[in-house]
Amino acid sequence: MWRATTVQACGLWPFAAGSGAPMTGVPLGQHLHTGATVCGDPISWFTRARYISNPSLFMLGMPGLGKSTLVNRMLIGLSATGVVPLVLGDLKPDYAVTVRALGGQVISIGRGVGGINVLDPGAMGEAAERIGGDAGRVLLAEAHGRVLNMVAALVTIVRNRPMDDHEQSVLSACLHHLRERTKPGRAPLLPDLLKVLDEGPDRVRAVTLDRGDETRYREAVDPLQRSLLGVLDGPLGDTFSSETSTRINANAPAVCIDISRIGEADTQLTAAAMLAAWSDGLGTVAAAHALADAGLAPQRWFFTVLDELWRPLRAASGIVERIDALTRLNRSLGLGDAKITHTLKDAEALGNESDRAKARGFVERAGMVVCAGLPRNEMQELGKVVGMSEREIELVSSWSSPPGWASASGNEEPPGRGRFLIKVGGRPGIPIKVAITDTERELHNTNTRWAGKDNPAHENLEPRR
Repeated sequence: MWRATTVQACGLWPFAAGSGAPMTGVPLGQHLHTGATVCGDPISWFTRARYISNPSLFMLGMPGLGKSTLVNRMLIGLSATGVVPLVLGDLKPDYAVTVRALGGQVISIGRGVGGINVLDPGAMGEAAERIGGDAGRVLLAEAHGRVLNMVAALVTIVRNRPMDDHEQSVLSACLHHLRERTKPGRAPLLPDLLKVLDEGPDRVRAVTLDRGDETRYREAVDPLQRSLLGVLDGPLGDTFSSETSTRINANAPAVCIDISRIGEADTQLTAAAMLAAWSDGLGTVAAAHALADAGLAPQRWFFTVLDELWRPLRAASGIVERIDALTRLNRSLGLGDAKITHTLKDAEALGNESDRAKARGFVERAGMVVCAGLPRNEMQELGKVVGMSEREIELVSSWSSPPGWASASGNEEPPGRGRFLIKVGGRPGIPIKVAITDTERELHNTNTRWAGKDNPAHENLEPRR
C-alpha cells in the first residue's frame, strides 16, 4: 500500500485507487477494509472539513467495547489543537485520569465530597458583570434561563413528573426577585428561594393571580414549596443546599466533573448531579464566548462529553425535556459535543411518546453517529433513524458477539472491541479499528476494580481497548 500526493499518484494510474478515508481531525484508527488511516472528530469535521453541519457526535454500543476509549482519544487529540475538553459528569470515572494528565481540573461531586449551588449563575454572572451594557444584560437573561431550567429539573426528579406551567412562572418571578435582592458577590441558595415563596412578595403574587387572597396564593405555591422542601430534605439536599464547593476554572486546559462517588443505585442524585454539571459547564462555555465577543478574552473552543446519557433520561418523566433545554441553550459556535449511551432502547424506555421523540432527536440532530457492537434488532431500529444498509447492519451486529468458549487464553477480547462504524448523513459508513497506545492503556483502564493483586484472576485482565 502506498500513499502519495495527487501530483505523484497520477503517474501510477490506473494502478492506484482512493480509499475514501477522511484525513481531517484526530487520528482514530484504520479502515477495516483498506487499512487506510481514518481521522475525525465533530469539531474538525464541522470547521475544517465541513463534512457535517452540526459539531456533535452521538455514540451507541454495548458496554465493554471501547466507547469511552475512543472519546478519550478525541479528548487528547483535540486538546493538542487548543480545544478545551469538558467532561460534564464522569460516572466511572473514565476521564478523570486523562484530564489530570492534560493538566486540567477535576471536580468531585457527591455526598460529603462537594456540591453545586444550582442558583449560582457562576461564570455567566461574572462575565455579565465584566461586560456590562446590553451584552451583559443579555448574558444575565441567558443565565436566568439556565438556573430556571436547572431548578425545574430538580423538581421534576423529586416529583417524577414535569412542573406545571404556572409553577414555572412563579419560579421565574422568585429567581428575579432573589437576584435583585441578593448582595453583589453572593449567590442565593435554595433555602433563600423557599423563603421568598413563604414571604410572597408582590412580584411573585402577581403571577399567581391571587388577587389579594392569601388562600389563592397558598394554593398556587404550596405544591412547588413542598417539592423544593423535598429537594432540601430528601436525597438531594446535601449536594444542592449549600454554596458550590469548587467552581469551574474557565482557563483550565481541560475540566472533568467526577460524580463517580455517587452510588449507582442512587438514581435521583446521579441524574441531578449530571444535569447540574451540564448546566454549569455549558454556562461556562457561554461565558467564555461572551467575553471573547466583547474583546475581554481570547476566543476558545470547547468539546463537551455527556456520557451515560440513559441515566438521567430514566430518572423521571419529563427530564428529557430539561436535557433538551440545557443543550439547546448553548451557543452554536465554538462548542462540539459527544453524547454517549448504550442503545436506542434507552429512549424507547421513557414514559411517554413526547419524551421518546425528543430523545430520538438527539440522534437525528447529531452530525456524526458512531456505532460500536449492537444486536441486530437494535441496529435495524437505528437504521430507521440514521439510514443503514443491510451490509452495515450485519457488520455492526457481528461485533456484539462474545469471544468463543474455547478461546486459548483467558483474556480473549470480544470480536467487536475497538471496532466502530462512523455514519454521516446518508453517506456509506466508515468501519474502523482502534488500536490504543501504551500511554492510553495506562490512562484508561476501566477494569481497575478487578485488577487488584489480591484478585486470583488479576493476570488475565486487560484494559479496555
